[in-house]
Amino acid sequence: MQRIKGVLRRARGAYSGGEEHRLGGHLGAVVAFGAYTAAWGTAVHLRRARLPERPEPWDILLAATATFRLSRLLSKGSVTSPLRAPFTRYEECTGPAEVKESPRGGDLRATVGELLTCPFCLSVWLTTTVTGAHLLWPRATRTVTGGLSTLAVADVMQLGYDCLVQKNGE
Repeated sequence: MQRIKGVLRRARGAYSGGEEHRLGGHLGAVVAFGAYTAAWGTAVHLRRARLPERPEPWDILLAATATFRLSRLLSKGSVTSPLRAPFTRYEECTGPAEVKESPRGGDLRATVGELLTCPFCLSVWLTTTVTGAHLLWPRATRTVTGGLSTLAVADVMQLGYDCLVQKNGE
């Protein structure tokens, strides 16, 4: 075990060039994601869910829009900051109902904080969730992704309206 730790420590030092990188935490996140994906695959297999020949374009659009909106809500939303607070530090408000936070704590805690504040990182996990849910519960998943997609379109309309009001008020 000490030999493995030494190899990992040298790899981290050679990779980072003196800057702080959480390679150990990221490795843990990759392993956790692999286990999470395997769990979905196992659930789909045990339920003997039929895989479609190809995804329907409408389902892809709904899933993408829903994943985008949910990842923003979970990673940046001011209302969801209590979920991130144990792993992050508040920095500033960055837009309508969004905040900027930074990870804090040791390797594991900071890695979770990094994941929770990164909409791109969360999108990978959420896409896996939506895909697995769609295979197991297609109607319910379409309902949820439809609702989240509606929220995303409403957000675009709210922001567009605000831009118009500000432009006309100048």
